[in-house]
Amino acid sequence: MEEVFRTNDLVKLSYIEHLLQEAGITYFVADQHMSAVEGNIGAFPRRVMVREGAVRAAELALAEVERG
Repeated sequence: MEEVFRTNDLVKLSYIEHLLQEAGITYFVADQHMSAVEGNIGAFPRRVMVREGAVRAAELALAEVERG
């Protein structure tokens, strides 16, 4: 799997998940359970991962989402 997006913003993460679902792209959110370790302060970004063959489609689906 390859990373296509990384964010600390949970609202943006939800929007990214929605866009990928609408595009029919299977994804995995890595590091989403780090909050148990970090104490819910949002220090560790969540990484959105897709299969290697879906990277280009995911990049197109997320093209208008602001990074950072």
